[in-house]
Amino acid sequence: MLAEGEFALVQKYLGIALHKTAAWVGEHDLYALLADAAAQQRDESALQKYAPLAEAFASRYDHKLYLAIAHRAWGVAHHLAGDYVEAESKLKQSLDLFNSMNARYQIGRTLFELGELAVVQTDTGKARDYFTHALVAFESMQAVPDVSRVRSALERLK
Repeated sequence: MLAEGEFALVQKYLGIALHKTAAWVGEHDLYALLADAAAQQRDESALQKYAPLAEAFASRYDHKLYLAIAHRAWGVAHHLAGDYVEAESKLKQSLDLFNSMNARYQIGRTLFELGELAVVQTDTGKARDYFTHALVAFESMQAVPDVSRVRSALERLK
């Protein structure tokens, strides 16, 4: 995860990039990155700003990966706002898209978010299930920082 100051720098430089033209990057790329970084930082304000833009551009370009990222960002935004039903719906939409692309790392991240959502809903069994599936995904890729994060989440459930 990015430290708060690092996220501010990401926002600053990606914001600058939005106003420049480049053949290899488009607005859909930048908004997906900004929405994803905002979700990782749990920044409600940035999520409200970038999730709708990421979703709109991903839809316009029919970019399934970015659409899944936008859905996950919306899921985190709804989670933070206390709208758990909508959060779960968006996270599951995201998971379905990532599964259709076999995007294992993104699947693991989304399963982790679903686990976090289950924790705040005090559904320990569901949280453990999501975290365990995320752990399997991350271990298969040797994503060490993510494995540690998921193991810590599982420990908190005991």
